[in-house]
Amino acid sequence: MERERRIRVLVAKPGLDGHDRGAKVVARALKDAGMEVIYTGIRQTPEQIAKTAIQEDVDVVGLSCLSGAHNHLFPKVVELLKAQGAEDILVFGGGIIPHEDIPALKEKGVVEVFQPGTDTHEIIETITREVRERKGA
Repeated sequence: MERERRIRVLVAKPGLDGHDRGAKVVARALKDAGMEVIYTGIRQTPEQIAKTAIQEDVDVVGLSCLSGAHNHLFPKVVELLKAQGAEDILVFGGGIIPHEDIPALKEKGVVEVFQPGTDTHEIIETITREVRERKGA
């Protein structure tokens, strides 16, 4: 019997935002759900995040932003991944993201945006579904 490959997730905090409790909670929930999780820590540049995602051969990048810079940072990570031929890496976002910003983020390639209070089970189910649908994993 062939064992199913675990979903690999990079959880990152782009920009100058220093609050990472939410990112750590999500990272722990994903790990508890059987995903392989790499947490980069705070104050990562989009370039560092894209480079690490490619080096670690992840399926998903989960970005957390509370500083208000999401409209610049999230699309920049998507753009860098595409420029390096890694458009198959799915990018998700979370944090303090106004509802009105979500459609533009999705247009720029962010698969889904999770806001404060989102149940971790919903995050797990969404990531699992999107990876299976888009990557056949």
